[in-house]
Amino acid sequence: MRIGELARRTGVNERLLRYYEQQGLLQPERLPSGYRVYGESDVAVVHRIRSLLAAGLSTATISQILPCLRDDGEGLVPTCTELIAQLQDERARMTSAIEELETSRSLLDTVITAGMAAV
Repeated sequence: MRIGELARRTGVNERLLRYYEQQGLLQPERLPSGYRVYGESDVAVVHRIRSLLAAGLSTATISQILPCLRDDGEGLVPTCTELIAQLQDERARMTSAIEELETSRSLLDTVITAGMAAV
């Protein structure tokens, strides 16, 4: 299938699909004319990429872990043991970011409450 068909089937625009290719996340075949040709499995790969991006992972991280993931029908399952440690590191990074945001929100709540009391 061509890029337009993949875009239609995944809901991801063509520009973003080209970006995924630049990042090494997709590897379509190329016709002599330069047109990209995607396989049926690329639909699932795009869905995996979207899921991992939604989970907060960067495209750089996804390019490293994508080859070590498979979909068992109920979710993504790691197939490389070293992937677990990398995912734990990513989870710790996210937890830290969440804690920082919660602290910032608390400070903002204090300022808002003080401002409302002054009115």
